[in-house]
Amino acid sequence: MHKLLTLAAAVAVGVMSSVASAADYPSKPVSFIVPFPPGDLEDVLTRMIAEDFQAAHGVASAVINKPGGGGGPFPGAEFVANADPDGSVVGSFVIGVPVVGPNIGFDWLDKDTFEPLGIFVTYPFILAAAGDAPYDDIQGMADHAKTNELVLGHFGAPLAPTQVSFAAAGALGIEWGSEAAFDMLDCNTLASGDADVINTTIQLVLPCLDKIKVLASITNERISLAPDAPTMGEVVPALDISLWNGLFVTKGTSDHVKQTLIASAKKTMASDRAQAVGTNTGALVYWMDADDAAAQIAKDRNTMVTIGELTQ
Repeated sequence: MHKLLTLAAAVAVGVMSSVASAADYPSKPVSFIVPFPPGDLEDVLTRMIAEDFQAAHGVASAVINKPGGGGGPFPGAEFVANADPDGSVVGSFVIGVPVVGPNIGFDWLDKDTFEPLGIFVTYPFILAAAGDAPYDDIQGMADHAKTNELVLGHFGAPLAPTQVSFAAAGALGIEWGSEAAFDMLDCNTLASGDADVINTTIQLVLPCLDKIKVLASITNERISLAPDAPTMGEVVPALDISLWNGLFVTKGTSDHVKQTLIASAKKTMASDRAQAVGTNTGALVYWMDADDAAAQIAKDRNTMVTIGELTQ
């Protein structure tokens, strides 16, 4: 009996300690994991979130970039998955992590590994070619690809924008000559000839936007900075999907911790400097709360099933 009472007391102390720790949040540094190199929209905006969180709560908060090369965002996501559910490690993830990742076969990732805090940006994702490419639009590219091998550069084969590009090729009756994953897809990628067509964001090609050809956007609406380029959904209606980034924590994180992070991030996204990013890049910058983010993830999982059928 004495041993049972001792065990019960120890469990009670552990629970009370955990509750107290959550109530004291944040009491130690907070790392925001961006699984790509610095410079793109998720990195720029997550840095704003980290800066504001540090200013508001007085604890060190910073972005840690963990690019995964051919593994895309998944090595960085695994780092977050292995973190304690105490809010000290927060993932800044693209749509591919919660929507595509659970179907790849990782033993550390399923549909419930992460809990969304919210979605904060919709990328102006594009399919682009060099300015001297012998085609001006996606149909011209498709016609050219029937007799010429084109190299597609992307951020990782399992990711949603890449899958959309694969599905578009299938719907248009073509095959990519080859495809490869890059840590960075920008003006230099096209100028060097490392890829003929790249699947990237307008943010990364802004310096050469007037010298390249935007063939299509992977967005629900046409991008303001490339209004003549059709959406992929206009070209292939089944491919009507937008690509977003959100904040995630590991399952089991307390509600107090989540609400503290949400309140700060939501305020940052409403700030003038965050909204200016959208104005300057064509991205949509906003804050979608956790429940709506969870519903969006469920919807996008269904859309990706359709896209998967087109790539078979």
